[in-house]
Amino acid sequence: MKFIFALSLGVLLTAAAPAAPTNSIAATNAPVVAPGTNDPVAAKLRALMLRDEAVTDEIDRMIKANDKFAQAGAGEPPQELNRKIRQLIDPVRASYEDFIKRHPDNVEARLAIASLLEDIHDEEAVFLHLDKARELSPTNSAVWNNLANYYGHNGEVKKAFDYYTKAIELNPTEPVYYHNFGTTVYLFRKDAREHYGITETEVFEKALDLYANAMRHDPTNFVLASDVAQTYYGIRPMRTEAALQAWTNALQVATSEAEREWVYIHFARVKLHAGRYPEVRAHLDAVTNAHYAELKNRLERNLQERLNPPAETNAPPVVAPANETPAPASPAK
Repeated sequence: MKFIFALSLGVLLTAAAPAAPTNSIAATNAPVVAPGTNDPVAAKLRALMLRDEAVTDEIDRMIKANDKFAQAGAGEPPQELNRKIRQLIDPVRASYEDFIKRHPDNVEARLAIASLLEDIHDEEAVFLHLDKARELSPTNSAVWNNLANYYGHNGEVKKAFDYYTKAIELNPTEPVYYHNFGTTVYLFRKDAREHYGITETEVFEKALDLYANAMRHDPTNFVLASDVAQTYYGIRPMRTEAALQAWTNALQVATSEAEREWVYIHFARVKLHAGRYPEVRAHLDAVTNAHYAELKNRLERNLQERLNPPAETNAPPVVAPANETPAPASPAK
């Protein structure tokens, strides 16, 4: 069962980007109802969750197909796509709501409907179900993590910091909690400075330490490894060698050519910043995925301008900031 609340740095800062392995925040679920149970209530909830999963998979398929058509100039407008998504989600939502009316103390059902409602951005309803779940099960670490996600989405970032801390205290081996916490610290550096009374450099170190804990518990996660590597774009001066090592780590756990080319783009970008121009050219030559064409072309133009600066200024262009980085074409799940 999915129960994923995705918050990615790429999606936050690039309106057109699809879901990406970039600084992503995910919700975790309570234990899924076991198949074959003799409890009729649990069996009914499991059937509802499987229906939810099927609808979610269909929505993912619709979005990917529409993205592909949109690249060819034939995609549906967002309003029409959203209408179709709501047609799929609304009956499942109604079924969850009916189940919860009959079984208001079921924490798994509240986590499940909160995940579904997150997909349609009904934040008020998400909070009501998660807060009730916390009341019903105060030692459930997933509830604290998911509430932290909610607060991170909705402006109470310092409360999110505290809720991630609580989730980790309850389950210190879950990598998602460290990953989410690290991403929130990185995204909201001013709040982290104020909340913890630390410098910006120390904020980066805190984010990297949280990511390191996540990697320790989930060392082959490409999404996570990519997030760690992208953190270095925010550090000034850039720690070039550390950034390149982080991208090398991501390359080692990439599972598709699209993911590997995503890494090559970032190798080129970091080395362009460092003035290692022949290597930039080699990395860009290895990128053939059309999804990356715009960024590849931009980096190629920047490379040419670095090699042949305009006579009137002799000033190198600024490398595209992190918020202009598109998502990989086939992100890891």
